[in-house]
Amino acid sequence: MINMVVANRLYNSSLTSEQFLFYEMRIVSKQYLEGKSIDEIIKDIKADNLFQYPTERKMSRIARACQRRVLALGNENLIHELANASVEVAKQVNLYAMMRYSRLVREFMTDLIGEKYRQQEFSYTRKDINGFFSRLQEQNDDVAAWSEQTVMKLKQVLTKCLIETEMLDSIKDTTLNPIFISEELETGIRENNDLTALAAFNCFR
Repeated sequence: MINMVVANRLYNSSLTSEQFLFYEMRIVSKQYLEGKSIDEIIKDIKADNLFQYPTERKMSRIARACQRRVLALGNENLIHELANASVEVAKQVNLYAMMRYSRLVREFMTDLIGEKYRQQEFSYTRKDINGFFSRLQEQNDDVAAWSEQTVMKLKQVLTKCLIETEMLDSIKDTTLNPIFISEELETGIRENNDLTALAAFNCFR
């Protein structure tokens, strides 16, 4: 099993360009499981345009971002699920990978979304995410220094993560869906002894 520290300790705004990246994560996780180095993965992605990007400019950076998230999962079984499971299961694992890698995603999912699930309070409005960022800006100088445009983009990306994992039906929806965590993800989170992450997936058993 890979040993990785849970989530970066510093807040990072790279999520503005490194978004949910589900299909890219599928590709990189499969190649990782084949034992390829990041340089070999990038070479293959460029050679066959596996990401189907119009130019090569972003391919290396996105591939490296995906590999960092794959490694942050800290669990070979979860990497296998990310690469091979159904879309529904793999998207939940992908969100967990983002939580493991990004402090911002983790706190959004556990402190805001997880608490809503815990309290059975399913409303999700602009006021909720605005309040989340306001609290971070008050508590952290790095977050306070982000531009208004960066914060707006991060709010969009985080909300789209909820849509990708069917926690929210659309960008205009204001009600969280009471989802069920996949068995594979719950097992992996428990193997990682990362129990605080369960709340983000409406799991309190």
